[in-house]
Amino acid sequence: MGADPGGMELSVIVPARDEERSLGACLESLVRQSEPGFALGVEWELIVVDDASTDATRRIAEQIAASHAGVTVMDAPPLDVTGFTGKTNACWAAAQIARGGHLLFTDADTVHEAGDLSRALREAERHKAALLSYSPRQEVSGFWQRAVMPLVFSELASVYSMKVINDPESELAAANGQFLMVEREVYFAAGGHRAVGDAVLEDVELAYRIKRRPALIRFRYAPEALSTRMYRTTGEMVEGWTKNLALLFPKPVALALWRMLDMLLFFGLPVLAFGIWWLVPWQRAAILLIWARTVWRFYARVARSNFPAVDVTISILGVPLFVYLLVRSVVHRRIKKSVVWKGRSYNPVR
Repeated sequence: MGADPGGMELSVIVPARDEERSLGACLESLVRQSEPGFALGVEWELIVVDDASTDATRRIAEQIAASHAGVTVMDAPPLDVTGFTGKTNACWAAAQIARGGHLLFTDADTVHEAGDLSRALREAERHKAALLSYSPRQEVSGFWQRAVMPLVFSELASVYSMKVINDPESELAAANGQFLMVEREVYFAAGGHRAVGDAVLEDVELAYRIKRRPALIRFRYAPEALSTRMYRTTGEMVEGWTKNLALLFPKPVALALWRMLDMLLFFGLPVLAFGIWWLVPWQRAAILLIWARTVWRFYARVARSNFPAVDVTISILGVPLFVYLLVRSVVHRRIKKSVVWKGRSYNPVR
């Protein structure tokens, strides 16, 4: 079951592979969580797992460890054992040496607000949640990220309703690996990342295993707790969502067709209304009424993404790329049976 807790409240585990652009800000935000009564190295610890990085990731982690007690830097075991992805391998290895009563798995591209960790522990205790997961505030840059990311997150909000997820009577479960905190005993009893080792969506699979025990899970949008910048370039975004979309959505092809229909109606109906000169006024008004309903329905859906209004507004222009990503993900998963992420190839069964 891993190391003995040894009186620590929390172990924070950060798996990192080629994260030199993000890791420094992430670790600095974490070590700043230390405060009287919740001191790093006393009440909690930080474990950084270098997953065979080829850049300055390990050096950045070691610099933080050299100046802060309670920070451990370790190497992930060689990824030569079937049944693991790089991330699950790193998380499972760190869990074996972790000493906290709770384990928090958080990504290297996150930045945590002051007091985030201690508040999360109190929230989990208050709600009696064995697993607490946050969806961070998303930081995006560039036109295509701003146009596409709201579409992805609005669909996630539709498929994975947090109200339903948090209902113990519902079978639906989900979590976000960018911030996933779980009671130590529950984690190991559910098999931990070893049990979901081959899963690309290891966070969702782990949430299902924990909820079925049964144990309570709590999942919510938490912009006040942390933020994340998932992708820095359009190419990274394409590779990342190719890996995930066909697994996240139950009917990705149907979803692509519906979003294309939205775009055709959005731009096509005004053309019909004003381009057909022989329409009588009531016919033109009827077409425009259908168009207004289309616009309202589209933006009401995308607004659930929790992105800024400007990003939501331009999201209609991101529909073609979103559709492309859905189809590309299906092709890579179901036909090519291979996706690539950070230089590694996976067969995404789940």
